[in-house]
Amino acid sequence: MKKSDLLLLIGCSESLNSNKTLRNNMKEELREGYIYDFISEEVIKATPEEVDAVQVFSKRLVEDFGYKKTQIQTRPQFRVRRRPSDEDVEKGYPVDISIFDNEKKNPDELYMIVECKQNKKQDGQKQLKIYMNLSSAKIGVWFNGKEHLYLLKVIDKNNNIQYIEIPTIPKKGQRIEDIGRYKRKDLQPAKNLRVIFDDMRNHLAGNVTGFTRDEPIAEQIINLLFCKIYDEINTDLENEVTFRVGINENKDEVKKRTVDLFEKKVKNEYNDVFEKSDAIKLPADAIKYIVGELQNFSIIEADRDAIGEAFEVFIGPSLRGGEGQFFTPRSIVKMVINILDPETNEMIIDPACGSGGFLIVALEHVWNKLENEAKNKGWNEAILENKKRDVASRYFRGIDKDSFLSKVTKAYMAIVGDGRGGVFCENTLQPFTEWNSKASDKIKQNSFRIIMTNPPFGAKIPIKGESILRQFDLAHKWKFNEDENRWDKTNKLHDSQPPQILFIERCIQLLEEGGRMGIVLPDGLLGNITDGYIRQFIKENCKIIGVIDCPVETFQPSTATKTSVLFLQKKKNEKTNYPIFMAVAKKCGHDRRGKAIFKANGETDDEFPEVISAFKIFRRDENVEF
Repeated sequence: MKKSDLLLLIGCSESLNSNKTLRNNMKEELREGYIYDFISEEVIKATPEEVDAVQVFSKRLVEDFGYKKTQIQTRPQFRVRRRPSDEDVEKGYPVDISIFDNEKKNPDELYMIVECKQNKKQDGQKQLKIYMNLSSAKIGVWFNGKEHLYLLKVIDKNNNIQYIEIPTIPKKGQRIEDIGRYKRKDLQPAKNLRVIFDDMRNHLAGNVTGFTRDEPIAEQIINLLFCKIYDEINTDLENEVTFRVGINENKDEVKKRTVDLFEKKVKNEYNDVFEKSDAIKLPADAIKYIVGELQNFSIIEADRDAIGEAFEVFIGPSLRGGEGQFFTPRSIVKMVINILDPETNEMIIDPACGSGGFLIVALEHVWNKLENEAKNKGWNEAILENKKRDVASRYFRGIDKDSFLSKVTKAYMAIVGDGRGGVFCENTLQPFTEWNSKASDKIKQNSFRIIMTNPPFGAKIPIKGESILRQFDLAHKWKFNEDENRWDKTNKLHDSQPPQILFIERCIQLLEEGGRMGIVLPDGLLGNITDGYIRQFIKENCKIIGVIDCPVETFQPSTATKTSVLFLQKKKNEKTNYPIFMAVAKKCGHDRRGKAIFKANGETDDEFPEVISAFKIFRRDENVEF
């Protein structure tokens, strides 16, 4: 069956344009190239400086550090006199973001200034010192959208001014001298984790010798994240945390305390994640920088979406496109999970789990159902948490042949709760008998109710070797029988096969009867004439639930390969004609460069949520069960 044949069966694309009129109206209100200023809510030009730096840090000041919008000034810009004797303030230096002690915004009560004009740290530091010398500001921030500098102005008894670089800025109401003196109860969830992770990654890539590639950067950040996780989990609420850096603390002391935490406690606690050879290899000043960025916040209490977006910062670039590994956008992941709709007692696996995106979103989906069950049955918090951990460890499995990515998934699972014990570093396509015993004990054929996956794909990464290929019908050569209008399998093996073809069959092997699957595949498999035997194999072993056509931008800028998501149920289907859900999404939330795109109202321009709604209508109207 060609993809074009499937499109004739049913179409659900009408709802994808349902907001067109609203969108056009919104565009008339806000011209292209303009945005709303987060603080003043005035319409301003969407310059790179504003979009990537000023608006981002303004949001962090309010959401992460607790300052009120009413004590912050962005528009009109506050100006610092060029000389103390100047009377015409309008000719002074304009400050990008000004934070005052109170809502009166008296110039003598200017507390903090944020500058985003200079791209280079050295130039930003010079500009900050000039502005701070000419104002009452005690704190200065330089932020270029990628990394930061925090300065504290200190005036001695002789009115001499010194500038000290500090690890973070104080929260609203916090004394400067109390930075780094955090009790566990003081930590609050960060709402802008992606910005923080982006900052850390760029700082390491630009300032630390030997750490320019994304994979070693990611490995070091993961090591430090586990220190943070361990510290949060094992520190009493009234006790001071270990993962911290004080205002005047020596960087070597911070490094020693952090390395000791990793070597003596973290590696022992998470011995299924780390090898004995794993180590924190960053220099002291880099460790101090990262600890300073994270110490205010609770990672384990952060929103799971925020954690996922943060992980994309350093995981996405570290994936190796040459091996067919591409980060699956969260909009795709959420769509697949919502359509498969896993229950709390269903075995779930991603046999090409990468950095764990499908598993985490599925876990959140199942946990939401548990929370609803807890309300209905009156469970207390302790019972609910035990149920969540039990579900994560009992029903969730992941496999990836890349040791780095399997470690990332374990880290991700550990941050959000549990389930890391079900993640294994194995080659999914190898014979089951060649897997490690721990993996083969927990992952068996015909035992999973749910599979969601984005397998590696590409003709340039063929799977070779008779021991692997002979397991699969789809690794054999097939011949088209014109008399019977069908494909017949021969006894001859291909010399090699692209991995996505073999993954289809492996996933079907893993599914139990009645189990359902969502798999991302290149469009060619659904339309190429020579791939007809693959489609026949699918139809003979599964019922086709739906096909979602994805925009060409979905996996860009990594690859321009056009993809679709195929939904199947492992079920013998005697009917030759039955309804199949079809939808075409034209927007996926980002452009071909990977940059987020938005509607005029500020919402992400992503049509996959509308696909989910259309599927629910289709399932109800067509009485589809799985």
